[in-house]
Amino acid sequence: MSTDAEQAHSPYSAPPPRPAHPPRTAPAQPYAPPPHPSAPGFTPDPDTPILGIPAKVPSPRGTRGTGAPDGSPVPPRPAAPPGSAPRPPAQRSDDADPWYRSPEATASGAPPADGYRRAHSRTVAAAASLVLGLGLLGGAAAGSWLGGGPDTEPSVADTYARARAAWHSVPVDDLFPRTLRGKGEGPGGADRLWTRIAVAPDSSCGGGFDPLLTKALAPVGCKRLLRATYADATSTSVTTVGLLITTSDAAGMRKLHQRFAAERLDERTDLMPRPYAAKGTAAADFGDDQRASWQIRILTDAPAVIYTVSGFGDGRKVTDPQSAGEAIQTGATSAPAQSGLGHDARGIADEIELGFRRALSETAEPSS
Repeated sequence: MSTDAEQAHSPYSAPPPRPAHPPRTAPAQPYAPPPHPSAPGFTPDPDTPILGIPAKVPSPRGTRGTGAPDGSPVPPRPAAPPGSAPRPPAQRSDDADPWYRSPEATASGAPPADGYRRAHSRTVAAAASLVLGLGLLGGAAAGSWLGGGPDTEPSVADTYARARAAWHSVPVDDLFPRTLRGKGEGPGGADRLWTRIAVAPDSSCGGGFDPLLTKALAPVGCKRLLRATYADATSTSVTTVGLLITTSDAAGMRKLHQRFAAERLDERTDLMPRPYAAKGTAAADFGDDQRASWQIRILTDAPAVIYTVSGFGDGRKVTDPQSAGEAIQTGATSAPAQSGLGHDARGIADEIELGFRRALSETAEPSS
């Protein structure tokens, strides 16, 4: 029998156990960042993650930034490992953003996309509407300030009261200026110049009208009659202008105006006004027989009647007098029409009426 020692060194004995090799490690895997937890109660938008970057989560109302609804901050996004591809920039287009213009379009000078044009047009239209609206409001306010507004407009009674006081409150040079210039008032549109040669003392209406015209004007009464006489630049024609201040109210003036218009009383030769023939002037021989043309105006916005009567300064008689409205017609062949006396009667009436209205507006007192 072999001993234990022999058995220990026998070649047939079991070999000692081999030392274990260290465990083989798994091959390295690409880095994958942990998923980004989404805020509870919200669903990420449909944008898919790019290179592991999570989709955006909208912030809840009442919170700022990108925190969760309970106010806790969202964990920071882990940094991309070295060597990873950079995130491509977000793609923009004219369709997605109407205000966006691609770099290529900007560099080439190409017109903006339809979306840009539509948005730009809407913005320009809105701005123009706003400016127009402000302009209209500002213009309305400015008009109210300049015009005094409806609350400060003088009443008809105030206007009539001022007109009745005009005969002694307005200077004579304002009612009857020393010179009158009629631009285009002469025959063929020629300019005219008239010079005042006499002013009659204010008086009653007895000597200003023939009996029949006095009767026609009687319904509106007579407070004062003011008269002046003008001569043209050559002193060959003379014209008397009168301003009759009545005692009537607005209704009476309208009624008389309607009657004169309906019956054409201002064209009747038996209703001509009388001239003021001042001695020592070019109108010294301007009598009833020298009356050639005339005009009568019944005002309705003031208690006044404005009239004119024209004739020749050399005293010649006129056998075919004609109203100014007829004498200024194209093709008229009467002596008043051919000599321009109809134009004188109308032109001086225009200027005196304009000055009378101006004088009333200047004497108006602002309402308190």
